[in-house]
Amino acid sequence: MQFVAIDVETANPNCSSICQVGVVAFRNGMLHKSWESLVNPEDYFDGMNISIHGINERSVRNAPKWGEIHEQLAEWLQGKIVISHSAFDRVALTRASEKYRVLPHACTWLDTTRVVRRTWPAFAQRGYGLANVSKHLNICFEHHNAVEDARATGEIFLRAMAVTGLSVERWLERVKQPLDPQTAEPIIRDANPDGALYGERLVFTGSLSMPRREAADAAAAAGCGVENGVTKHTTLLVVGDQDIYRLAGHDKSSKHRKAEELMSKGQRIRIVGESDFQRLINLDLPANADI
Repeated sequence: MQFVAIDVETANPNCSSICQVGVVAFRNGMLHKSWESLVNPEDYFDGMNISIHGINERSVRNAPKWGEIHEQLAEWLQGKIVISHSAFDRVALTRASEKYRVLPHACTWLDTTRVVRRTWPAFAQRGYGLANVSKHLNICFEHHNAVEDARATGEIFLRAMAVTGLSVERWLERVKQPLDPQTAEPIIRDANPDGALYGERLVFTGSLSMPRREAADAAAAAGCGVENGVTKHTTLLVVGDQDIYRLAGHDKSSKHRKAEELMSKGQRIRIVGESDFQRLINLDLPANADI
């Protein structure tokens, strides 16, 4: 639960022209400390950029240059997990370091736009900008102020971890995986009444070895009604094999945890891995049979 959020503003379209930087450290799910500074980019200010963040040549006249800022950032970034909302900030730091011939800080980067797209279905394909997502989550902040943008980025990430149950480390892996087709649009199928599993209400979760649509089609053909989320009507939760073997505790998906919560209250839900599910749909037996 420890990470650092960073945001920068630039003087012009050149990514190396950083004129403001803000960093916020989070520990145990809470804001720990923050720091911000104007930066003299030793470059021109474009009118469009000024209209966005309000910083101009006069604002940075006595501000430190990147070489000094780079040294100050070392205690914040070196060896840390660093998040930013889009890859822009990472590129900006790299380009500024190249300009001043200093080595970029050795840290692990995580792009929260990729986190957002994998967490909230509404933002899977569009609308995952910082302002739009913050508004959706009721996160108040002063947009285009570097430290405020960094704080909002960190709070969005905390919300994503709470919603999915994935840790910081697990998210580092999850963002490298393809978007779950279910995240782009709900996958719902009507059951084949002649299927052996007719009457089962099935939900998928986790990373499957086969495309989610194909899995849904196979389940429906076998008689399962396929739904998008776990409800009081769900009878079968199919979990990707790697999630079955690798995840534990709060690293289970939100669907997995909700199913277990309903089971603890007496609802009859069976949780199976994808491999067992594939065997199941090829058997002429109902999922609730005693086998």
